[in-house]
Amino acid sequence: MTGPEHYTRAQQLLREVRDGHQEGTDVAAILAAAQVHATLAHAAITAMSAALDGEPGSGLPQRDAEAWYAASGVKPQPKGGNA
Repeated sequence: MTGPEHYTRAQQLLREVRDGHQEGTDVAAILAAAQVHATLAHAAITAMSAALDGEPGSGLPQRDAEAWYAASGVKPQPKGGNA
């Protein structure tokens, strides 16, 4: 799984527990799995250690930057400070 996929899976698991879609299952185990996915997502983005701008030389390919923006729900801000 990619970092963004881990992030998305953690969110899905938390929504399922919140919405009661996991009846009859071990909620603690599901929450632990969500934590593992969240931790792996955090490790992935930390390991990149590059600005999420997707520009050449940033260390993060455009496709990966776009996947992180989509998974996190964050909209990229244009450079220059005028959003």
